[in-house]
Amino acid sequence: MAAAYYNSAMTLMDDKPYDARRARLRRNIIVGILIAIPFIAAFTWYFWNWPEEHRINRFFAAIEAQNYTQAYGLWNSDPDWRQHPDRYKPYDFKQFEADWGPTSDYGIIHSHQILVSRQYGSGVVIGVGINGQGRKSPIFLWVERSTKTIGFSPFELRF
Repeated sequence: MAAAYYNSAMTLMDDKPYDARRARLRRNIIVGILIAIPFIAAFTWYFWNWPEEHRINRFFAAIEAQNYTQAYGLWNSDPDWRQHPDRYKPYDFKQFEADWGPTSDYGIIHSHQILVSRQYGSGVVIGVGINGQGRKSPIFLWVERSTKTIGFSPFELRF
């Protein structure tokens, strides 16, 4: 029984000949993966908050177009908010329009720029410069990741 085992065992001389093409291909695949990992990581890190930033850009585009009903729908993440306004009594449309309309502290909003965004807990804090104010007096908004609702941030960011 042992003799059959030794006879069927493969020795170093019985191994397949070295295939340089296959070795080069394997090396190139490994090097490609090692080079791609940092690029993928950097891309992911840079665009991690993109959906929330995009949401803020859409919100301010509606404000700049003075389409406050659409902006309020984006704020609550509910385009059909007029069908059930009772859900939003704590921050109703009248208060929203006072905060974001032409008579607000900001006046008529005609431009915005996202200055900073950081993830905290279940959401993202986004600092936005309004009407060219830039770093002087940004407003900080909160976007909840799961529901995409917008609100005023409970804290400000340093940048």
